[in-house]
Amino acid sequence: MSRILIARTLTRENFAEFGDVLDTDGPDPFPINGGKTERYHALAQAEAQGPNGRTILSIFRGQPYTLPLTLSLVERHPFGSQAFMPLSSDPFLVVVCHEGDDGPAEPQAFITQPGQGVNLPRNLWHGVLTPLGKAQDFLVVDRAGDGVNLEEFHFSEPFEIRLEQKP
Repeated sequence: MSRILIARTLTRENFAEFGDVLDTDGPDPFPINGGKTERYHALAQAEAQGPNGRTILSIFRGQPYTLPLTLSLVERHPFGSQAFMPLSSDPFLVVVCHEGDDGPAEPQAFITQPGQGVNLPRNLWHGVLTPLGKAQDFLVVDRAGDGVNLEEFHFSEPFEIRLEQKP
C-alpha cells in the first residue's frame, strides 16, 4: 500500500522553503553584450563545502519516468548544493523533504513549468532526477571533492506520486 503524494505546479512562492526556482520570470534582467543579451543575474548561490570542495558544472541525461510514480528513496548531499536546469522546455518532477525526527519528513512534489529549474541547498532531502515523458538533458551545478557527499534514505512505506487535479 502506497501513501499518496500530489505533485503541484512549481512556483517561487510554494518552493521557497526548499530552495530556489531558476527561471526568467522573477528577477529584472540587465543588458550586456552591447544590449544583445539580457542577464538574469545571481539566480541562486552554489554551495561547495567539505574537503577540497569545489563547484562544478555537468550535463546529466535523464531517462523518462511516468506518473503515477512510486517514491521509495530520497537522497541528500551534506557538502554541497545541486542546481538542475533543463536544456529543453519539457517538465520534470521535483521531490523534496525537510529533515524530520528520524530522517526525511513527508515529501512534497512539484512539476516544473517550461524554462524552470531548481537549486537545492546542501542537506535537503530530495528525489532523484525525474524527467517526464522523454529523455532530457540538464545543466547541473554541484560539488566535487573529497568525502562522501551522498546519503540515501529508503521509506518503509513508499509514496505514490500523482498529478494535481485542476478544477
